[in-house]
Amino acid sequence: MEKKLGKIIALVNQKGGVGKTTTTINLAASLATLDKAVLVIDADPQANASSGLGVNLQEVDCSIYECIINHADVRDAIYTTDINGLDIIPSHIDLVGAEIEMLSIPDREKVLKNILSTIRDDYDYILIDCSPSLGLITVNALTAADSVIIPVQCEYFALEGIGKLLSTIKIIKSKLNPQLEIEGFLLTMYDNRLRLANQIYDEVKRHFQELVFKTVIQRNVKLSESPSHGLPVILYDRDAAGTKNHLALAKEIVSHEKRSN
Repeated sequence: MEKKLGKIIALVNQKGGVGKTTTTINLAASLATLDKAVLVIDADPQANASSGLGVNLQEVDCSIYECIINHADVRDAIYTTDINGLDIIPSHIDLVGAEIEMLSIPDREKVLKNILSTIRDDYDYILIDCSPSLGLITVNALTAADSVIIPVQCEYFALEGIGKLLSTIKIIKSKLNPQLEIEGFLLTMYDNRLRLANQIYDEVKRHFQELVFKTVIQRNVKLSESPSHGLPVILYDRDAAGTKNHLALAKEIVSHEKRSN
């Protein structure tokens, strides 16, 4: 039986502060808890996913930047985390300048896809945490990915910018990655006591119907505290709402997978 290729999922929204990194860290940890082999690619120069999973950025010799620009061996950039089965390729502040440096690279939109092709069968899931922009690194993530999770914050301007993101996804699908699908829209920072949050939920559901995950990520103090301890919420507080929400999301994604195979 041939080994299944890992599924690559990019978490994208060019709007900052929608919970993209929080979702990446905690979804990855939850999938690993469900006995999946998971790799996080931190493709955001802020490197919050790296520090949120306990990576000491001062001690990183090889990051995703070295893989993209210096053709470093991707296996040298893989770091383990405190969660069994969860690895990470950290980011580096130099990634800010990488988009300019990549302009001279042939097939520059496919650099990340080529890097990941060598390790994709070592993992069940590879999650890419993208920076809040639609620049060349994000285009690389979308070209490498099988699907996209779009976190949407439950707030007034939630759907602003989604049209731009969807047209970018459409262009990438037609020109670079015909297989790209939307895994789902994920409502984050949800507070069911607020009428606005419920209105946003209804609006997103009306627009995108079955593409909206059943799971919503509630506002949760433990969830916001855990990254400062370098831990996913499941290690920080197993009983927190944030832990339960992300486990539910992981199960929903795994069951999507079973249905589509």
